[in-house]
Amino acid sequence: MLDAAKSYKSFVENGGKMMVTLAGAMSTAELGVSLAEMIRQGKVHAISCTAANLEEDVFNLVAHNEYKLATNYRDLSPEAERDLRDAGFNRVTDTCIPETVVRHLERLLTELWIEAGEKGEQHSPVDYFRMLFDANALEPYYQIPVEDSWLKAAFDAKIPIYVPGYEDSTMGNIFAARVIEGKVKSHNVLKPGTAQMQELVEWYLANQKDHPIGFYQIGGGIAGDFAICAVPLIIQDLELDVSYWSYFCQISDSTTSFGSYSGAVPNEKITWNKLDVHTDKFMINSDASIVAPMMFAYVLGQ
Repeated sequence: MLDAAKSYKSFVENGGKMMVTLAGAMSTAELGVSLAEMIRQGKVHAISCTAANLEEDVFNLVAHNEYKLATNYRDLSPEAERDLRDAGFNRVTDTCIPETVVRHLERLLTELWIEAGEKGEQHSPVDYFRMLFDANALEPYYQIPVEDSWLKAAFDAKIPIYVPGYEDSTMGNIFAARVIEGKVKSHNVLKPGTAQMQELVEWYLANQKDHPIGFYQIGGGIAGDFAICAVPLIIQDLELDVSYWSYFCQISDSTTSFGSYSGAVPNEKITWNKLDVHTDKFMINSDASIVAPMMFAYVLGQ
């Protein structure tokens, strides 16, 4: 972990740009407290995240005081889980998110989806959240310092955010439901993942001319798998000459096993045209909710 943190710090201090990918429930684990400061200080230059991490950063921002903690979560019986459900809570490990905040965001986003359909517009999942911030629609409901929202920090810094697999989220499910009902005109109001991949490729091509680009992966899943494939796409499918990801670090508790991509050692990525032989590579098998903030503190000189 220390070697990876030293390499990250040196990488960005020497002009490198860093892509950070967020899987798991890192927003609910309040990674924003440290990640937002990393963004403000120019240590993060692009983000790829699951749709759950996108929405849960906002959930935490506007409903933090209404969350319920289940410190004995390992001992909960099926009946206790049912009681949480019936009380209107959705549990993420020891943190229970109130259903009320889901319905609050549903109302605000549905209005934007409907409006986009009427105008024949298409926007990415991130764009719709940006509209809420730009309109100050969320500000009256802040329950934590807005400085602790990594999403708001990313908007302020104008760094790109990519959200593949939007359907794998609460708001993505709700979006599909509203289209099925006919309230939202069509699925076309939401930019698909392939269009976001094009934007990521264009960002990579524009930035790699003058900067090495690194990859800091928290967890596994689509957030990392989607973003890291930009380089092999450029090399193999566009047949363009481009540099590989120039730094790689993954924090994961997955183990190396047959069929486990999340637990694959970094060197395997060389065969897929993602990393090079001389790329600084680190695999940290630990809890990302502990390791990532510690590494960020080191990079920030705290």
